[in-house]
Amino acid sequence: MTLIAGTVPTVFETVESEVRSYCRAWPTVFERATGSRLYDEHGRPFLDFFAGAGSLNYGHNNPVLKRPLLDYLGSDGITHGLDMSTTAKRSFLETFRSAVLEPRGLPYKVMFPGPTGTNAVEAALKLARKVTGRKTVVSFTNAFHGMSLGSLALTGNAGKRAGAGVPLSHTTQMPFDHYLGGRTPDFLWFERLLEDSGSGLDHPAAVIVETVQGEGGVNVARAEWLRGLADLCRRRDMLLIVDDIQMGCGRTGDFFSFEEAGITPDVVTLSKSISGYGLPMSLCLFRDELDVWEPGEHNGTFRGNNPAFVTATAALDAYWRDTTLRDRTLRRSAAVGAALGELGPDCSARGRGLVWGLEFADGERARAVCRRAFDLGLLVETSGPRDEVVKLLPPLTVTDDELDEGLGILARAVRHTA
Repeated sequence: MTLIAGTVPTVFETVESEVRSYCRAWPTVFERATGSRLYDEHGRPFLDFFAGAGSLNYGHNNPVLKRPLLDYLGSDGITHGLDMSTTAKRSFLETFRSAVLEPRGLPYKVMFPGPTGTNAVEAALKLARKVTGRKTVVSFTNAFHGMSLGSLALTGNAGKRAGAGVPLSHTTQMPFDHYLGGRTPDFLWFERLLEDSGSGLDHPAAVIVETVQGEGGVNVARAEWLRGLADLCRRRDMLLIVDDIQMGCGRTGDFFSFEEAGITPDVVTLSKSISGYGLPMSLCLFRDELDVWEPGEHNGTFRGNNPAFVTATAALDAYWRDTTLRDRTLRRSAAVGAALGELGPDCSARGRGLVWGLEFADGERARAVCRRAFDLGLLVETSGPRDEVVKLLPPLTVTDDELDEGLGILARAVRHTA
């Protein structure tokens, strides 16, 4: 524990574990939040371009979602229900089917595996192995899929993997799009390993991919690369799993980030903003013919978060019955890209929708930009294998003025640290 001389340790420093992280980057005590802003206990506002790591696509305490939640709690609605049938779950399933699945022609069953994204990934892995009878799952360089052991085995970051304390097995990493700088045709290495019985690669059960690697540094896969991957999986009898935990729910424009590529994955994982309100909730979606589970074969005490069903239903009704939010996100994407492109020769920008990364030569510069942005009233975090990328995840409901304000603060932070 490192303290400034003369200061009195806070309860966070004396009681809470050393594992805490975000509070170290943002050294204040937050008290309330609304829309795109948080306020600390002294009333100082911070513009939020972090959005709960993508869990708050519709902003903090969105009144469109808060009112139904308060009404539900006020009527003594079911809070904890495991996987029992409830009115809240029924409303969510009916709305998810009519607002999301049917308009896109998606043939998915819905599973509630547990409260967080890594629960959804673990369920997807277990299902893929059960369906195919195979063990190996392929993921990609710089991928991030969660911190439980199965998910961590798919994750590329060496520091995160080292925390497992045990061997991380039955996975193989392949180059993500752009990883080899365009010097090698897409999937040449992957396909060669699959063809060669001497390669040491067992026939994979599945391939799991993020269309945009958020934690990995905002690495954006091309639509044609994703289509090529889907074709490879189909030809080689491997299930395709898209991890849409951070990039789903409209973050890239469409509700699902894979829609732009025109592919239909076999399995999709969702979490973070699916509840809309920051409440724990996750989904594992899969083709009907893959639903080979025995009752209770995969379960969890908190897999039926009914208050989250209520806010999720409200979010789908409010934002996904038409294309208004999608169109606005895509329009703002172009504006963000243009603004970031003007920040100078010592950084480069990339992104889709309202997830953008600003890459610097090293992690120290990116961390310095984030620290200065905090001093100026903006919350942004770093990502990438060396923390060399400043990642922007503003709420999708951010106003044009707030977006301009945040980009202006970021520009000042970049200039100040040059």
